[in-house]
Amino acid sequence: MSTFINEALSKKPKYLFRGKDDYLAIFENEAVVKSITPDFIKLASLNCRGVIISAIGDKFDFVSRFFAPQTGINEDPVTGSAHTMLTPYWAKQFDKEDLEAHQLSKRGGKLNCRLASDRVFISGDSIIYFEGTISIV
Repeated sequence: MSTFINEALSKKPKYLFRGKDDYLAIFENEAVVKSITPDFIKLASLNCRGVIISAIGDKFDFVSRFFAPQTGINEDPVTGSAHTMLTPYWAKQFDKEDLEAHQLSKRGGKLNCRLASDRVFISGDSIIYFEGTISIV
């Protein structure tokens, strides 16, 4: 599977992990994560929800991108669920519980991540893009 993912990302990660829903590929640095142009057709054929790519950041503890073409989202702008996998990984690498993250999508997003025992807490700024009312009958 690693060869297939390497081809789909056109780069070989330093490490590749399989989580419950996603693959996590760790790269050398932020520049490599920014430079990746994935083959979405290949990624869509994987038997998983998506592929997270990540590295130590230049200005943040870590950076990431998330690709999920098999769910209809080639690249998600900011993915909280991906950070539930990223936070424990990077907390262990840095030996600290509080981390600053940046998702490097076109829109981008900054997240504050905290690992507390077996729980991940994520916060950050957001904007309202939709308002509505739900009626249950």
